[in-house]
Amino acid sequence: MGNEGIFIKQFLLTPAAGKRLIGRSFLRFASIRKALAERTVVIIAGTTNGYVAEELLGSIGQGADFSRKRFFRGVTLPPAYPVTESGRLSDETDFPGDVVINGGKWEKGLTVFDVADDLKQGDVIVKGVNALNIDKKQAAVYIGDLKAGTSNVLMQAVLGRRVELYLTANLEKRISGDLHYLARKLNAGNASGPRLFPLAGNIVTELEAIEIITGAKAELVAGGGVSGAEGSCWIAVSGSEKQIKTAENVINSVREEENFFV
Repeated sequence: MGNEGIFIKQFLLTPAAGKRLIGRSFLRFASIRKALAERTVVIIAGTTNGYVAEELLGSIGQGADFSRKRFFRGVTLPPAYPVTESGRLSDETDFPGDVVINGGKWEKGLTVFDVADDLKQGDVIVKGVNALNIDKKQAAVYIGDLKAGTSNVLMQAVLGRRVELYLTANLEKRISGDLHYLARKLNAGNASGPRLFPLAGNIVTELEAIEIITGAKAELVAGGGVSGAEGSCWIAVSGSEKQIKTAENVINSVREEENFFV
């Protein structure tokens, strides 16, 4: 009783496929579409947000000049890569800036620092995060900058002027602890390393992406892999036969997304 007409199918998503799926989902958010056409959308540089930028710029016919190659500030890399203590590459000469779309036009070269003071209710900011508690619906970003970087600036717009904030996060960034407790611990005077800044906004993982695209329910059920599948997630999708078929088509369209390399 109660499960008639409900089907369940499991899918494997690599981190790269998950990033692409998250990017695709942003075309379905009504507030994003409205802001894209009439207001300002700021996509803050980050590896997942590179996929968001590609999808949104492509939807308005302005994606030809965009590249995800250096669309990030801090980044996590294997130990052999030359990075600073805050996770930045030693060479940042090719950083393109954030993506700022104003009234349907990409204003190339601008960053969130250039436009934050002018943002207002109805505008949108998209920011990637480093830690995610999916049960508590919490997200947080690592802070290496002495003035809290883009997070400090964007929160002035979000809290001060009700700019809508979307937080993108692969499920590989999930943690089990309470992020407010961890922030108190990592930000304490006797701690070293990056600080932790909890952010409140609309969290978009692979689960939310599947749900908004298909209308089905998505749940994380297993994870891991080898030979390039490290960080992968098994996701169970529950819904009608039509919803499952839509999920299958969408996930098949992104499942062979190549891993991101700098």
